[in-house]
Amino acid sequence: MQIIDGKKVAAEVKAEIRAEVDRLTAAGQRAPQLAAILVGDDGASQTYVAGKEKACAECGFRSQVLRFAGTLTEAALLAAIARLNADDEVDGFIVQLPLPPHISEQKVIEAIDPAKDVDGFHPVNVGRMTIGLPAYVSATPAGIVELLRRYRIPTAGKRCVVLGRSNIVGRPMMNLLSQKGDPGDCTVTLCHSRSRNIKELCLAADIIVAALGKPEFLTADMVKEGAVVIDVGITRTPAPEAKSGFRLKGDVRYDEVAPKCSYITPVPGGVGPMTIVSLMKNTLKAYKNNG
Repeated sequence: MQIIDGKKVAAEVKAEIRAEVDRLTAAGQRAPQLAAILVGDDGASQTYVAGKEKACAECGFRSQVLRFAGTLTEAALLAAIARLNADDEVDGFIVQLPLPPHISEQKVIEAIDPAKDVDGFHPVNVGRMTIGLPAYVSATPAGIVELLRRYRIPTAGKRCVVLGRSNIVGRPMMNLLSQKGDPGDCTVTLCHSRSRNIKELCLAADIIVAALGKPEFLTADMVKEGAVVIDVGITRTPAPEAKSGFRLKGDVRYDEVAPKCSYITPVPGGVGPMTIVSLMKNTLKAYKNNG
């Protein structure tokens, strides 16, 4: 069993990006810039945006965060998006989700210029990705593909089960793994809350991507010997014995599943670090495309 070290790979990718940015700035070009819009005071969102700011600094990017109160109107948010769309100094930007309930997330996503949509959520980018055209791919699936590539995990002809059908992880993951290429060429089954015989489907899988958001859903009796398991889930669960009062758990019951695997991602330290680094890669790509 080999642990897939997302922290290590993320550090390698950031170093590669930094080297490229240093070459560009040494040649007199400006540094790429990523902007983020944060509405409200959701703790997890604030932590995530802070992580993006730190990653930007490590990659040599410029960054800015536009912070707004949770009472911000939808019209005011759309106006802020229009300003970023028109700002030639901003190569890419994200609107941190979730948004307050009075704002339509879909309307906001569709207001972002697809050429600056480094989160890869705009229907134009989703559509282009689905049919195999160049696009900004949402960060978590892109990070998983990068892990498979860096660890040289064979995917061609393999049977893969994706647990979860979200537009952010499950659906794009299904598309990416089924496309021609390496990683790719998998036979993919997408499972969700209405799927039957999930255990049997998982037992037949060479690769399992668990992205349900249900702590420890995937157990040892659902995984065959030698399978590759990618755990996308991360849920805070109460743990009075811990200093923080909680522990982070993935969608996989790690202690019992790991011994059966050829490769497995831990939680934390697996997929998570790759999500932010994929956003950095998309920003550099947008900088080159828009320059």
